[in-house]
Amino acid sequence: MRDVQNETDNRNMAIDRVGIRDISWPISVPDRTNGTQEMVAQVSLSVSLPQDYRGTHMSRFVEVLGAQEKRVTFHNMEGLLVTLKERLKARDAHAVFDFPYFITKAAPVSGAKGRLRCDVRFDAALRGDDFDLVTTVTSPIQTLCPCSKEISQFGAHNQRAHAVMEVRLAGFVWLEEFVQMADDCASAPIYSLLKREDEKYVTERAYENPRFVEDSVRELALAMQADERVVWYRVSVTSHESIHNHDAFTVIERDKRTGNLPSRENLLCSLRRTEEGLL
Repeated sequence: MRDVQNETDNRNMAIDRVGIRDISWPISVPDRTNGTQEMVAQVSLSVSLPQDYRGTHMSRFVEVLGAQEKRVTFHNMEGLLVTLKERLKARDAHAVFDFPYFITKAAPVSGAKGRLRCDVRFDAALRGDDFDLVTTVTSPIQTLCPCSKEISQFGAHNQRAHAVMEVRLAGFVWLEEFVQMADDCASAPIYSLLKREDEKYVTERAYENPRFVEDSVRELALAMQADERVVWYRVSVTSHESIHNHDAFTVIERDKRTGNLPSRENLLCSLRRTEEGLL
């Protein structure tokens, strides 16, 4: 049968990325409480294509994905990309996994438990022999406006917000830890299940702890600065304003790397040992 993809292309134009996007795939990731958590991810896989190849083999992306372990972790992202490069004879490979992750949170007074969703992305790239992984966690929080509290005789406007934490890591971090960092930077956390006594507590806590998005993002950046496992971060907070017809947002990005970081091989071994020991 004629292999059209392997035909020579004479247009002298290499392609940066070619692949498949938004395929739904079952995965399992580490869960601090239950060991693992099963969910469905939206996955995109791509590779570079040399200028003399007409096309890539799209079916091989799905084959590589299917051959991987069901469990998705920090350390096995590189193995997936190495396999993609080998199967598709590419120099570079890229993978994105987007999935929901659910945290069990107990209400602050009653202790009633509910499941709160955050959103996670693993964005992994292998360029030649250089591996890079950015983990993004988006977590809902609450903000209460200090200015509104100051100028109002009664109350202050408050609203849901969300914190986005993009990080490069030099050690294992539970996804739950990122959610806690987001809660700590907020006027008050968000819960899925609250009794009347819980609502009173959360409302009053937010009122006693007013924060602009600028306050929240600075607190979040300080937490990242203090965590030695985080070597690069971009954090943002967006407030979905309740009395304005716009959102308010702010961003801080910092690179903590000094050249004294562990080698890639030592880092991956450390992550693997940590994950295996925890599960």
